[in-house]
Amino acid sequence: MTRTIRSSFGALAIVAGALLSTYCAGAAPPPAEGESAAAEGVLPVLSEKGGSEETGPYDVVENWPQPLDPEWTWGRTGGVWAESPDRVYIIQTGEIPVATRNAGGNPPRMHAVDHPDTRHTKQFMVVDREGKLIESWEEQVKDLFVHPHSVKQSPYDADKHVWITDGRSESGETAHQVWKFSHDGKLVMTLGEHKVQGADEGHFGGPSDLAFLPNGDFLVADGYRNGRIVRFSADGKYISEIGTKGKEPGQLFQIHGVAVDEDGRIYAADRGNSRVQVFSESGELLDLWPNVPFPMDIAVTADGHVWVVDGQVNKFLKFNKQGELLYAWGTFGTSPGRVWGTHRISVDSEGNFYTADVWGGRAQKFVPRADANPDLLVGRFLGF
Repeated sequence: MTRTIRSSFGALAIVAGALLSTYCAGAAPPPAEGESAAAEGVLPVLSEKGGSEETGPYDVVENWPQPLDPEWTWGRTGGVWAESPDRVYIIQTGEIPVATRNAGGNPPRMHAVDHPDTRHTKQFMVVDREGKLIESWEEQVKDLFVHPHSVKQSPYDADKHVWITDGRSESGETAHQVWKFSHDGKLVMTLGEHKVQGADEGHFGGPSDLAFLPNGDFLVADGYRNGRIVRFSADGKYISEIGTKGKEPGQLFQIHGVAVDEDGRIYAADRGNSRVQVFSESGELLDLWPNVPFPMDIAVTADGHVWVVDGQVNKFLKFNKQGELLYAWGTFGTSPGRVWGTHRISVDSEGNFYTADVWGGRAQKFVPRADANPDLLVGRFLGF
């Protein structure tokens, strides 16, 4: 049932919740890299009875992170990044009252605008493996953050700088900036002009994500209001850009995530066009994977696969580099282990998997089950 993405992923995406939930740790492993998924014929079926595999090959760690305050809780959570199992970065718009969040039984959907009760504290947090808060960069980000969107580190940086983008949709205010911090929170580079939108070499229009190259260059997905991927040198000098805003092949509309593989191919989560596009470093369109409903984040793993986070079907999708869908898991909801609009993902050195739910308003930690099929786990990101 799983065929080459160009011909059949549309059907799979529409019924992902029904069909792909059966493909689990108890099933046969996906096809090897380079082998057509169509050769498998149909998706395998569970050999055991019952169950819905809500959390895939993982168990969720409940009450992670630990509560911050009896009266205040998580707001819109834009990003998560695991530098190590004991140093996990979480960014959010701010905190909201527990009573407000629980009103009506569900967290408020804070996307177009912030909740009016938000207090802009705990916007950048560092937690340990137990979810205990060990740092909060209050002064470092106080006059910078408007709508923190993504937090990343480069696998090629021995100094472990922390990079953050601040962007959002056309309906709300944003900083339109990218920042580079030292490991201990000192601001060492700023790109873009604060709250000033633009599409030239010195301005952004809703920057959403980052990716890094071995020579120190980095890419900015300038995606919410512009439609381009901008390349900079290690010292922040503009080099080039790929794409224009639009719907045609090679154009981008609300590009929301970007990743690079070992051959320099650039993978764009072209969210507004419901697709993934693959470019060469020079900007040539190499491939297009259609009918990915709402790609939020994208990552190339060291085992040679591409994982895409879909915020509409609320699943984590594993592809080979030819765009063939191999596996998917995830279930919509607000209870522990379920997800609502996963914005970013990360994996630590122990194989633990982390999510940032932008509409659910929380970060979550998943640990591999003891009996998990290793082929179904999200591998370490390339370079780490």
